[in-house]
Amino acid sequence: MGDGNRGLSANSNSNSNHGGSNKPEWLQQYDLIGKIGEGTYGLVFLARTKTPNNRGKSIAIKKFKQSKDGDGVSPTAIREIMLLREISHDNVVKLVNVHINHSDMSLYLAFDYAEHDLYEIIRHHRDKVNHAINQYTVKSLLWQLLNGLNYLHSNWIIHRDLKPSNILVMGDGEEQGVVKIADFGLARIYQAPLKSLSENGVVVTIWYRAPELLLGAKHYTSAVDMWAVGCIFAELLTLKPLFQGAEVKATPNPFQLDQLDKIFKVLGHPTLEKWPTLSNLPHWQQDQQHIQGHKYDNTALYSVVHLSPKSPAYDLLSKMLEYDPRKRITAAQALEHEYFRIEPLPGRNALMASQGEKAVNYLTRPVDTTTDFEGTTSLQPSQPVSSGNAGSMSGAHVGNRSMPRPLLNMQRMQPSQGLTAYNLATQAGMGGGMNPGGIPMQRGVGQAHHQQQLRRKDPGMGMTGYPPQQKSRRF
Repeated sequence: MGDGNRGLSANSNSNSNHGGSNKPEWLQQYDLIGKIGEGTYGLVFLARTKTPNNRGKSIAIKKFKQSKDGDGVSPTAIREIMLLREISHDNVVKLVNVHINHSDMSLYLAFDYAEHDLYEIIRHHRDKVNHAINQYTVKSLLWQLLNGLNYLHSNWIIHRDLKPSNILVMGDGEEQGVVKIADFGLARIYQAPLKSLSENGVVVTIWYRAPELLLGAKHYTSAVDMWAVGCIFAELLTLKPLFQGAEVKATPNPFQLDQLDKIFKVLGHPTLEKWPTLSNLPHWQQDQQHIQGHKYDNTALYSVVHLSPKSPAYDLLSKMLEYDPRKRITAAQALEHEYFRIEPLPGRNALMASQGEKAVNYLTRPVDTTTDFEGTTSLQPSQPVSSGNAGSMSGAHVGNRSMPRPLLNMQRMQPSQGLTAYNLATQAGMGGGMNPGGIPMQRGVGQAHHQQQLRRKDPGMGMTGYPPQQKSRRF
């Protein structure tokens, strides 16, 4: 595993008696620290590698539960593996290895460990320090999120579950402050022409769910991800969810009146003039909840997010929260927005202190040391993760440096590596619709724009297509 190859563990069910242990051989590669997360999919553990060439590296190991039918590996896990094995980008979480225990068909995915996520960062500023996130950090987090999302959309992948807890941020080490998009359990390759995706069931956590989904759209595009990014952007600015509706729990996909109401109160009522295809959406057509007759007065997004209506930040946010998905800004377009061209410029280390500001020491993830890989408990007490340098646990301390570092050597819409094993172009029904750079064309963006974007290179930033620096900066 230490070589970083993302392969399936060959000796997944063989046992080894090194040191009297009956653990599977693949498990001998790790020192288990403890459990750091739990969800509907299963458990997440923190471990350190024991391989000589990578000893002490922190790894997050995600254990999946069996499928609901109890007859094998979870389809969610298979989808996540198939996608993550074939994509590679600075701002997408790295799948390091896959292990399986044939005895109980439990599946383990090993990832590079990220100390933080946006949910915890937002909560820290809201509940611990009672202070807004500084502009440099917000802008850097957002730029990197869009950069990773642009890569996914350029390869015809919709994430479909973007929310703060799924946006990781690396702790101490070479990648300190780098954003990683994670949790691809709901991700899909979308097709051109699009086939219906509605049979996939409910997607996107409700507070970040686009209005076309709430109104029952059977066909949707990568624009649903951009709506979620807009919600996340607003949350980074205000430290609270923008549209915090109460979810109706029922099957099949129920009508979420309260969530739509929260959106309409901020953005106003959608109209056919601004969103012509609105009349085609099932819940709008049926209007069993009489949503067309609701009146919303004094709606003003700028007053909710505390931005000037003339500011670049507000302009970008409003374009992300455009009702009509065909008019909603794309990730590629957002990266070129004026907001990212003015001071403070975004940087690679989003957690670095800006000039004149004090560094924020974010809390490390709590680790439950009472739970082992099998989910059973021991008598050891829980403990926090200690900070350290490379080779030890990724800590949360951010060095007190005077200036943020501009985005150097970060990939910008780089073509996928090794896509032959899982042909995204074929899966997307794209035929020969690839541009000269080998990147699938993004829907809604002209080919000439993409080719120009791929050709551009600003020597000062060291990456393709990055907005030129407006002012000289010290490193």
